[in-house]
Amino acid sequence: MGNPPPPPIISPGNAKGRLSRTISSKNNNAKKLKPLHWLKLSRAVQGSLWAEAQKSGEASNGSSNFNHGRKSTTQGSAAPKSDKVQLIDHRRAYNCEIMLSKVKVPVNELMKSVLALEDTALDADQVENLIKFCPTKEEMELLKGYTGEKEKLGKCEQFLLELMKVPRVESKLRVFSFKIQFSSQVSDLRKSLNVVNSASEEIRNSVKLKRIMQTILSLGNALNQGTARGSAIGFRLDSLLKLIETRARNHKMTLMHYLCKVLIDQLPEVLYFSKDLASLEPASKIQLKFLAEEMQAVSKGLEKVVQELSTSENDGPISENFRKILKEFLRFAEAEVRTLASLYSTVGRNVDALILYFGEDPARCPFEQVVSTLLNFVRMFIKAHDENCKQSENEKKKAAESDKPKMGASKESERLSRNPIKSGNT
Repeated sequence: MGNPPPPPIISPGNAKGRLSRTISSKNNNAKKLKPLHWLKLSRAVQGSLWAEAQKSGEASNGSSNFNHGRKSTTQGSAAPKSDKVQLIDHRRAYNCEIMLSKVKVPVNELMKSVLALEDTALDADQVENLIKFCPTKEEMELLKGYTGEKEKLGKCEQFLLELMKVPRVESKLRVFSFKIQFSSQVSDLRKSLNVVNSASEEIRNSVKLKRIMQTILSLGNALNQGTARGSAIGFRLDSLLKLIETRARNHKMTLMHYLCKVLIDQLPEVLYFSKDLASLEPASKIQLKFLAEEMQAVSKGLEKVVQELSTSENDGPISENFRKILKEFLRFAEAEVRTLASLYSTVGRNVDALILYFGEDPARCPFEQVVSTLLNFVRMFIKAHDENCKQSENEKKKAAESDKPKMGASKESERLSRNPIKSGNT
């Protein structure tokens, strides 16, 4: 029978070439597919098909063709991409990375700036964002339990690890935030307190306003003579706003208009009393409860600085520079807050004195009500005075116009008497 014919010789090179062409033709479609999440073998066991493929070079060459245009290793296979290890909640990690992208400072440099309390390194909003991303107890446990390579961790995880190197990092960041905002916070508070103080003093020291108040009392007593409201020794402050509601019998004039007329005749020098009250309008935009809250926030912030300075004594070398800078800041800040607290107490006394000046009870009539009432009174007074002036001008114009025909007639008779019309032929 003879020996059977030998099988056709297929060289590894031929097989490799056909495989390469097949994969290359499918390359465009392959790009549309999702990655294959397999469990890869990092070592080819002797005798396995992967070992044979490795010997013939098929796997490497095929991969090389499939990943056409990508970087390959010296053996021609694609470099495996190491997946990042994510331990933190996805949404929190994503938001953390957005925050870090805006800071533009490497994380390790960032913490050096924080520990050096460098005001110029970060602004208050950035520090507040860092505080939001301080690691929670659960996150710290997760990160402490991670034993893999640090480089494989995501940006958020690496950032949290840097924060964890600093003892009580959140407390230190809050101290840093307080230090950054301290000067502007104190300056704004002092400015508002001074406005309130000025308004209180201007109102109480205005002789013109006092004369107007006395004139209103006299008018009111004259109008209320013989009634239960008569013979008053004073009136509630909100009565000032009722002057515009009280009208004359002909309904054309209010008591406010009448007051202005009386003052023009008898006390013209007090008409522009509002010029004495330059701080009245700025003071009307301030609420004392917010100033109290600001004062409390500054005091509490200072307490936190003192507390952190004391606690950080046990931090060791990492907080040495931090403590030195914080001590200097504390000396300056305590002096500023003492001065501010003194001004705050003075303003409180002056506000009470202002309320009592109008015969009101400080417990029932707040500063804001006093200032608001006086500001409305000033505006209504000015409006009534302007309306009186316009009315007076209109009356003068009407009087002048009504006089024109009379003046014209007398001039005509005078001309005629000088030039009498002659009768007869011309």
